[in-house]
Amino acid sequence: MGRPSAIDVLRIPKVVNVQRIETEFAGRPLKIETGRLAKQAAGSALVQFGETVVLAAVTVSPNQSSLPFFPLTVEYREKTYAAGKIPGGFLKREGRPSDKEILAARGIDRSIRPLFPEGFKNEVQVFVTVLSADQQNDADILGVTAASIALTRSVIPWNGPIAGVRVGKVEGNWILNPTFQQLEFSTIDLTVCGGADSINMVEGGSLEVSEAEMLEALKVAQKGLRDILAITEKATKGKVEKLAWKKDEADPALVKRVKELAEKAIAQAINGKEKATRYGQVKKVKAEVAAKLAEEFPEAGRTIGNLLEEVEYVALRGQVLDKGERVDGRDLDTIRPIEITPAFLPRTHGSAIFQRGETQALVSVTLGTQDDEQRIDSIDVAGETTKSFMLHYNFPPYCTGEVKPVRGTSRREIGHGALAERALQPLLPAYDQFPYTLRVVSEILESNGSSSMATVCGGSLALMDAGVPMRAPCAGVAMGLIKEGKKVAILTDILGAEDHLGDMDFKVAGTEAGITSIQMDIKIDGLDLKIIAEALEKARKGRLHILGEMKKALPTHRADLSPHAPRIITIQIKTDKIGDVIGPKGKTIRGIQDTTGAKISIEDSGLVTIAAVGGEAGQKAREMVMALVAEPEVGKIYEGPVKSTTAFGAFIEIMPGVEGLLHISELQHGRVEKTEDVVKKGDVVKVKLLEVDERGRMKLSRKALIPKE
Repeated sequence: MGRPSAIDVLRIPKVVNVQRIETEFAGRPLKIETGRLAKQAAGSALVQFGETVVLAAVTVSPNQSSLPFFPLTVEYREKTYAAGKIPGGFLKREGRPSDKEILAARGIDRSIRPLFPEGFKNEVQVFVTVLSADQQNDADILGVTAASIALTRSVIPWNGPIAGVRVGKVEGNWILNPTFQQLEFSTIDLTVCGGADSINMVEGGSLEVSEAEMLEALKVAQKGLRDILAITEKATKGKVEKLAWKKDEADPALVKRVKELAEKAIAQAINGKEKATRYGQVKKVKAEVAAKLAEEFPEAGRTIGNLLEEVEYVALRGQVLDKGERVDGRDLDTIRPIEITPAFLPRTHGSAIFQRGETQALVSVTLGTQDDEQRIDSIDVAGETTKSFMLHYNFPPYCTGEVKPVRGTSRREIGHGALAERALQPLLPAYDQFPYTLRVVSEILESNGSSSMATVCGGSLALMDAGVPMRAPCAGVAMGLIKEGKKVAILTDILGAEDHLGDMDFKVAGTEAGITSIQMDIKIDGLDLKIIAEALEKARKGRLHILGEMKKALPTHRADLSPHAPRIITIQIKTDKIGDVIGPKGKTIRGIQDTTGAKISIEDSGLVTIAAVGGEAGQKAREMVMALVAEPEVGKIYEGPVKSTTAFGAFIEIMPGVEGLLHISELQHGRVEKTEDVVKKGDVVKVKLLEVDERGRMKLSRKALIPKE
């Protein structure tokens, strides 16, 4: 009897409370099961698409947290056994989550977080595990749907359900949940999560597509969401008794007193051109109000702080909605002043400072060789893959004037770096035209909103400063939203306070021609496409303004690379010559590297890559390699040592390891009695290659180079 398939495994005898749906979506089988696995969790769901399977399990604490925010944790983990692999490295088990796992967890978190009821403070954990990976269908998007089903079927209060889809476009055709192979030819890779009539999370990249095309992609995604939600509705039917909880309500007398003492003062304090001034003024008002209320309400310290935060929230939003005024004095569409300094660092291969308002990014570029590529072991593909472009984003505590413990790279830093990397990647030259490994590092030195978009702008400038021939400059802008009922205000280039107290953070990056990267997070239940369309158009205008400022500072990429950057020379040799270049146990290639200082790598295809700082070292290494692989040419003159002599002539090494016969009759004009009368072993002589016979034997002549008397 053969082994059961993943589909057959789901066909088990019916168990009490087990619900199972088998259908089709986007031309592939979709299967959903609840009530069978992880039954001690508050809720769980198994989702299978093709032969990719994910399990989502959710749990909740019975007690309210004392933290000032909703403590939600999302974990997304890929098991290597899911793809029939054993983890690489010394420890043969999964370790810390990869960047891809962290990005998937962030995507799920951003999709489900807005739908928890306001004031709910019980700690919630969502754990999504990839159990099977068919290396065609990505599991990350299934994790959103699985988490939604698990939450809907759990005791946890939640205003779902939602679903997640990925949208691609290949040769003009829209594709829902494209395979990895289809994505390689797609002009768009867009992840969209939301309900039947609203969208609450967008993440993706594209090849300079227009705002109209991006909006069309969102419409295709919305239809896909409706189709999936119609399917999941069957898997979540049946009433589930939700956890009893009660929102903490402050004493009405305290609420009244806080408003009396703080409303007018905070409404004035929140305004100011500089972040430090605004924060200082607001902090002073809050401290004064808290001190006045300490005697009246001695047990309400934390509650007073929360109520003051609420007063600030209402004041900022009301000012924008009622007056169209922002706290730094701008109108809704104005972008903060921009300052740009290219080539700021003397020894890096490229660098730039990009400052927008009080957000400052110092971005540097390093050019490396093929040996510097990042190696990635993933369950999504067979074998190991490599990555020749990396963007790393750092957000130290001092950039916001804070003191915080530093415990490695945060999830936020990984997410923002991936967003900026996705924006710049499509604009880089093809590897065969510019065979460098590129690493971009963004150091955020000051932050007051949209540091990831400052990274995009600074990264584009630093790459051009390094001489990388990009297709076009790239810029990014962050849009915000404040929505109260029918009152809606869309903000361009948001501040940190507008992000914190607003309803949306919508980042759009691209060129003059179109969008290359997009990300949207919201704090309300969802947005309709009309608001998203307006935000996209305002983002386009903002992006064009920023690109204009960048063009003033650096109109195009440098004509030459930095003198400190390696020069890369590529040579294509015959595959049967690879051994000649490498030599016995690598002796030959090491000798060339030691002699010239160049770095040499050879691919199985015969592509030789020579990297050296300075043109002379690279050129010398090239000449030495070419000498090893060069083919003798009839009629060409060579110079080489006499390796041996015989009665009928001498053998001359015209190339390393290549010898030809200089017959005694070709030594000179006239009769020669003995070879040694003209040349001896060790002599260096010039000869002409007369012919190469069918067996590869070479006939040389010294006589042909001597004038006849």
